[in-house]
Amino acid sequence: QVQLVESGGGLVQAGGSLRLACAFSGRTFSNYAMGWFRQAPGKEREFVAAISRSGGSTLYADSVKGRFTISRDNAKNTVYLQMNSLKPEATAVYSCAVRLGYSAQVDRSDYDYWGQGTRVTVSS
Repeated sequence: QVQLVESGGGLVQAGGSLRLACAFSGRTFSNYAMGWFRQAPGKEREFVAAISRSGGSTLYADSVKGRFTISRDNAKNTVYLQMNSLKPEATAVYSCAVRLGYSAQVDRSDYDYWGQGTRVTVSS
């Protein structure tokens, strides 16, 4: 059974940085693409970033391009989201997801398993 456990959320001031991590278990991590999504209060879950199984291809939402970086360490079965220059509108619960396929995708319906999420709060 696939399990995903996020960590690294917290409270940060606008302009600050956080690094989220998502630990994967249950299958061969390096076979699958991974994604990060977020859900702000009262809003739908939205795509943030995704990475292919090799790490050679990444996708980003326009709202985070140039400030967020997704990466993976296949030896540690972990995917990361480095978030810099955070804005208050980034406040949300951030969840990682695994896609039982090779390529990164932006549509949440393409993902098969989800973590519980980690809360990020950015104060102004």
